[in-house]
Amino acid sequence: MSEAETLFAALRQSANGDVVEMLERMVRDAPDHALNKMNALDLAAREGLAEERVVAALLNAVALGIFEMTWNVMCLSCAGVLSANKSLKTLDRRQYSCAFCAAGYETTLDNLVEVTFTVSPRVRRIAAHSPDGLSVAEYYRQVFWSSAIDLPADLEKVLDEVTLESVDLPPGERAILSLNLPAGTLIVFDPVTHTAQFLDVSGGETNERQNLSVIFNKVQVPVETIALHPGPLRLTLENRTDSRVLPAVWMANQVLDNLLSRRKPILTAKRLLTNQTFRDLYRTDTLAIGQRLKILSLTFLFSDLKGSTELYERVGDLVAFDLVDEHFRLLQEIIVSERGAVVKTIGDAVMATFETPDRAIAAAIRMREAMSDLGAQRQHQSLRLKIGIHEGSCLAVTLNAQQDYFGQTVNIASRVQSLAASRSIVVTKSVVDNAQTQALLASNGLKPALKRVALSGIEDEVSVYEIS
Repeated sequence: MSEAETLFAALRQSANGDVVEMLERMVRDAPDHALNKMNALDLAAREGLAEERVVAALLNAVALGIFEMTWNVMCLSCAGVLSANKSLKTLDRRQYSCAFCAAGYETTLDNLVEVTFTVSPRVRRIAAHSPDGLSVAEYYRQVFWSSAIDLPADLEKVLDEVTLESVDLPPGERAILSLNLPAGTLIVFDPVTHTAQFLDVSGGETNERQNLSVIFNKVQVPVETIALHPGPLRLTLENRTDSRVLPAVWMANQVLDNLLSRRKPILTAKRLLTNQTFRDLYRTDTLAIGQRLKILSLTFLFSDLKGSTELYERVGDLVAFDLVDEHFRLLQEIIVSERGAVVKTIGDAVMATFETPDRAIAAAIRMREAMSDLGAQRQHQSLRLKIGIHEGSCLAVTLNAQQDYFGQTVNIASRVQSLAASRSIVVTKSVVDNAQTQALLASNGLKPALKRVALSGIEDEVSVYEIS
């Protein structure tokens, strides 16, 4: 049995069989580019498989060494990868800039950071493992652009339609290009160093040769648009890096606009942090000590088992422990099925996160019913769950040697839970205002009741809604 066969046999012990079969088939038969920077959500859609099963299988495959995981900071405008990271620990800049789009972005995990998967060279070597050998079109496909852009199969042909001139420039070399500039906006761009120089070509046509020099190095500096006239240009390109660069003169035309507008869903860092498989596998190795990464919108659910102390006294430690343990098992099962993750348990309480408010509401409704069913089955009707939900911004941090969250959103969610009476779900306005939440509540015949309350540590009263 080969090493790959042994690894996939091990993967079958922890992942869905249909997904493992698909991944094994891809490693054996798929073209190189299909095994580089794999988009888990797109892969699930194309293969007709559940997203969470595909994500879980890929995460377990990373743990076994079959695939490698990359956290790509990407430009929201052109979908280019601004920084490729093997771990969240190296996302240490407050802002990332895209020279091609002349745009800057605050570092957040909501949609700026995608997570992709590439086959490990120990299982199969592919061209992307040696990117210096890739053609220009394949470098753009496999290295520069993120998995958010839906690139056409004939990418080389499309790039020809937007490229006025290009060159493969070895390290330390210089090239001189003679061009005849058309009117319009042109971009001298290199995808390796992410260097861009914009040219505004306008006015009357000239017969005199114009000159321009562009230097490629590891230092990115803001550059102003250069005004030129239509006509001849002597363009000097100098590579001062220790690797090849791939500069090209692009025309900002409709073909380029159409190419950059083709998008597909991605596995974001935020979604992965709310994935239970990820938390189980990487609980202590996600963020560096002292590192803080911002999330603009995350939904927190806190639950607590009402009257658990009295339960222990009434039925005895052994029976009570068994009930509480079963309660934890049921809650985690429901949270995971609604695409959430348990952050931690505190006594009889659970803290969980969800990517969107409607997922948390769906989980809360099911959790409440599950506790009623459990109480009925064990003849302990006193099993009542108090649940609070809030949505907002927060910081992803490391606390007590595991990935956790910090901020006012977490504080409010915890305090909202303390307002819940037996079997009630208390949520904040930001949760109820979510369109998917409203549709979910309506489909379940639930009408939230508004209350204004004071929360400890919060200066102003807040609006909360009780879902009885």
